[in-house]
Amino acid sequence: MDKTETILRLINHTNTNIFLTGKAGTGKTTLLKKIIQTTHKNTAVVAPTGIAALNAGGVTIHSMFQLAPGGYIPDMTFISDPNDGLKLESIASLSKTFKMNALKQAVLRSLDLLVIDEVSMLRADLLDAMDFVLRRVRKNEQPFGGVQMLFIGDLLQLPPVVKNEEWRVLQNYYQGMFFFHAQVIRQNPILYIELKKIYRQ
Repeated sequence: MDKTETILRLINHTNTNIFLTGKAGTGKTTLLKKIIQTTHKNTAVVAPTGIAALNAGGVTIHSMFQLAPGGYIPDMTFISDPNDGLKLESIASLSKTFKMNALKQAVLRSLDLLVIDEVSMLRADLLDAMDFVLRRVRKNEQPFGGVQMLFIGDLLQLPPVVKNEEWRVLQNYYQGMFFFHAQVIRQNPILYIELKKIYRQ
């Protein structure tokens, strides 16, 4: 059974969270299209930036999850200093300010599979914020509220963007800013699949 078949089987018959990677030209985008065409699961595609989202036929993470730009501290007790000029949310402040319209909530509740494309640019703190939103909206304390996650991207592409002053605070919670440094991933490891064969002509 080739890798494509294996991945389609994992998507359609399990709830395994997967990181699908490979260099440019190994067929990640083609495989994503095939997954979307063939899966019976309710699927949404998001990406960290508008351009990536357009390329993947999805929406941005911030728009889908109604999260304001800025850093996210995975700590109930953290209180941001309004004088430091940083936009930092904590779980406590997100719990207070988080509002999502009924339509978006319905979309998240009906999700079976969430695809994040161009995952090299996804920050660890943003992924933890997404995890918080999914658990809360779906009223389900499993990782990502029980939604199956498919992370797609090449970590040698664009890295996450973090300002030095943000990192000074975030480094107390994270070893690095790549998505796999997120607390939800460190507590719930994901399956790693690498496409090796170059198909691009």
